[in-house]
Amino acid sequence: MCKEAAALRGLFGKIRRFKAELESMQAYLREAERFKDIDKTTAIYVGEIRGLAFQIEDVVDEFTYKLEDSKHGVFAGKMKKRLNHIKTWRRLAAKLKEIEAQLQDANRRRRDYAITNRSASPARLRNQGQALHFTRDEDLVGIEENKERLIRWLADGGDGVEQSSRVTLVWGMPGVGKTTLVDHVYNTVKLDFDAAAWVTVSESYCIEDPLKKISAQFGIAVDVTNNEMRGLAKSIHNYLQGKKYIMVLDDVWAERLWPEIRNVFPTSNSTGRVIITSRKQTVLATRESSYAIHLEPLQAHYSWVLFCKGAFWTTDEKKCPLDLEELAWKFIAKCQGLPIAIACIGRLLSCKPQNSVEWEDVYRCLDSQFAKDVIPDAHLILKVSLEDLPFDLKNCFLHCALSPEDYELKRRKTMRQWITAGFITEKDESKTLEEVAEGYLVELVNRSLLRVVQRNHTGRLKCCQMHDVIRLLALNKAKEEFFGKGYNGSGCTGAFSVEGARRISVQCGNLEQLSRSCARHLRALHVFERYINVDLLKPIITSSNLLSTLDLQGTNIKMLPNEVFNLFNLRYLGLRNTEVEILPEVVGRLQNLEVLDALESKLMYLPKSIVKLRKLRYLYVCTPATSETVTIGGVKVPNVMQHLAGLRALQSIKATPEFLREVAALTELRTFDVCDVRSEHSADLSNAITKMSHLVHLGIAVAEDELLRLEGLNLPPTLSMLTLGGQLEKTKMPQLFSSWSHLNSLTRLHLEFSNIDEQTLSCLFVLRGLRFLYLLKAFEGKRLDFYAGSFPKLRHLLIGYAPQLNQVGIEEGAMPNLVELLFRDCPELKFPPDGIEHLAALEKLVLQDTSEELIEKLRQKRDSE
Repeated sequence: MCKEAAALRGLFGKIRRFKAELESMQAYLREAERFKDIDKTTAIYVGEIRGLAFQIEDVVDEFTYKLEDSKHGVFAGKMKKRLNHIKTWRRLAAKLKEIEAQLQDANRRRRDYAITNRSASPARLRNQGQALHFTRDEDLVGIEENKERLIRWLADGGDGVEQSSRVTLVWGMPGVGKTTLVDHVYNTVKLDFDAAAWVTVSESYCIEDPLKKISAQFGIAVDVTNNEMRGLAKSIHNYLQGKKYIMVLDDVWAERLWPEIRNVFPTSNSTGRVIITSRKQTVLATRESSYAIHLEPLQAHYSWVLFCKGAFWTTDEKKCPLDLEELAWKFIAKCQGLPIAIACIGRLLSCKPQNSVEWEDVYRCLDSQFAKDVIPDAHLILKVSLEDLPFDLKNCFLHCALSPEDYELKRRKTMRQWITAGFITEKDESKTLEEVAEGYLVELVNRSLLRVVQRNHTGRLKCCQMHDVIRLLALNKAKEEFFGKGYNGSGCTGAFSVEGARRISVQCGNLEQLSRSCARHLRALHVFERYINVDLLKPIITSSNLLSTLDLQGTNIKMLPNEVFNLFNLRYLGLRNTEVEILPEVVGRLQNLEVLDALESKLMYLPKSIVKLRKLRYLYVCTPATSETVTIGGVKVPNVMQHLAGLRALQSIKATPEFLREVAALTELRTFDVCDVRSEHSADLSNAITKMSHLVHLGIAVAEDELLRLEGLNLPPTLSMLTLGGQLEKTKMPQLFSSWSHLNSLTRLHLEFSNIDEQTLSCLFVLRGLRFLYLLKAFEGKRLDFYAGSFPKLRHLLIGYAPQLNQVGIEEGAMPNLVELLFRDCPELKFPPDGIEHLAALEKLVLQDTSEELIEKLRQKRDSE
């Protein structure tokens, strides 16, 4: 025992030293990324260090878990656990000794074989990745509209008013053709100016560098080697006085660049035109960005033209043979309108025989060979983008690439997975992990590495998507760095191997090949295929005892394998939209679990052991039995839920008096959804919600044939979304709605079965910040009036299942920002809303299951006007 205690103390010391070593290794890996492509010795060393860092991480995680496990229980139990872990302590100590020896060997080899007097500098390396700035005629496809707009802005802004200076931003994703467009326009108009300069800005620079380049481009005779920055700036300023000049700052990365040099350029007695190209929208301040062009990928027609110009450049007509058209469109679809990818693939195919056998062979292996063989230009472009990403942000980006092609990345789910994977750390105490994660998502959009698919009613990102070419390039990077791999059960690169990969994305149902792989170092398993054989998952789960993320969302799985509950490191368990009916009591062994997402599964209750999961932050459970807006399929939970004090989300729970008294202790909740509420629960419910001072989303659904009694309910001012399902007392409605007047953050309100009539609806006008209002089976009156000044920020209004509604009146000044107006199942509505012409912002009017008379009137009105 004394020997073992001494050995354990020694292991403690080693763990502390190796934790510090791990931090240094990770810092080195961040900096070494940009050097490894020009120094093979460095590349080999980086790979070795990354592998050793993974091994240290695994040892530290297992040690931490076993140590925590041995602290629980009474004295005898603790001693027994510690004795049981003796073999583990010995094994971990031996592993650290082995890692130490491997690290010393790697350092020795690097010293012995390092190349001294390396001539290439980081700046030079970055310049190697920049495109040559000249434009070929065949690349000028689909730019006419933006070309004309840019030329017009360079002349007089398009409004006929000559301005002394103007800055224009052209931004977009890597390879979308920013430089091609600007270069063509620059060469077209530069002779109309007294002075012209094109400067490519390096990713990392000191302020003197761009000023030296600018002076050289303008032909200013100064001694740039000895001139101080102040003198250099003054020389440029004096030279441009009284001149009409144009300047392009190409490939700008730093947001501080233009503010730092803006004052160098004269604004009086001169006419200046500055064009900035960037992958980031934020390189130009908002107040200056009225002249901005966001370049989008090419439309299908232009993609076809560009493809044919590249693939058939040796023919006079540059036309695609009929027998290759179907394949050609498959290549174009893969590129998704990205000009650099289309041009590269076109050039590759132009060197191949023009027959379907050769082309199909290229297409079949496209995904696996994309980055290195097919579009090396795009690979270099993305490489520069990746080098510019901070370490944590790069991990978040590579995580997104593991999703299938065209997959929509939901904001909340993506953020939760980033947090549980350890990619997000608190930068300062003023920001939560969730706020940092959302900032990262916005940053990836601003860098044009993700594109926005949808925003919510407040303008926040709701879901994003990765362009497939960027995804394939990022996947290659993820594989190269052992970050993760995508598994689709096929491919032209031979057998699939998990070895070394930290994350696996399963995108097919054939798991036989995967289940035979060795997965000792696996940290995350994401399954995107609905129909899977659970038995084939067991071997990989068994060997992956350090797994921290298991996402089975959307699969047909009915019962979790017992092997899952041995995953002591599991932090994220995704069971949303699965067939899972029961969680066993052994779920309480998952002591590190932070997210349990089982929305729309078949769970009816949670086991008692769920309250042991003290690290749980997000608990989503509800059955698929839901109405359109209100959750009615609540799940039963055990007593003593107050032990889960760290919960931020709890959805959707069946109400009981015990639960409502206990949930009052969960003061960190941001999302709370409770179902089957009864009248006798009102006091406990009100008391609980009053204590939830951070609440953002609240949902309450009453039991059938019950009144929703909310008197005494004090809603927190942080509330953004409120969903109420159940009848409200008419006599109490005015008082209830007026008590919401302080809810300035409330932007979304869903009411169902509320029994609102003509008089009580007007009481809702106090909610001046609303952007979404859904009334489903909630309005029972005949006439609906919106008065001047009502709902000034409302953008979406849905009136559904209003059987008596026959008239709608809209005064001038009501709902001035309404974009979408929907009437659903309103059979008595036979006339268009009176005053609908006052809705100047209206873009969409939806009439579903309304009267035929109304439809015919609108058809006649459309035809006559």
